[in-house]
Amino acid sequence: MVDFGPAVILGLCFGFMFGVGCALAVMYSIYLGGYRKAVEESLQPTPPKRFVDAIRKIQNKRASAPSISSR
Repeated sequence: MVDFGPAVILGLCFGFMFGVGCALAVMYSIYLGGYRKAVEESLQPTPPKRFVDAIRKIQNKRASAPSISSR
């Protein structure tokens, strides 16, 4: 039973480090992929349809929301 304890501790440490490291690597690759796509789309001469639709939705939501000065 004495030999089992250090193995468990090492297993937990390595498992935790590899688990967290892999999760961070996946999140970083997703972030970079989204960032590259955003930069690529921002350099286009005309904005993409998704961007135009998102801006229109935001403007409509702001126009329909009560203004702060009317409170």
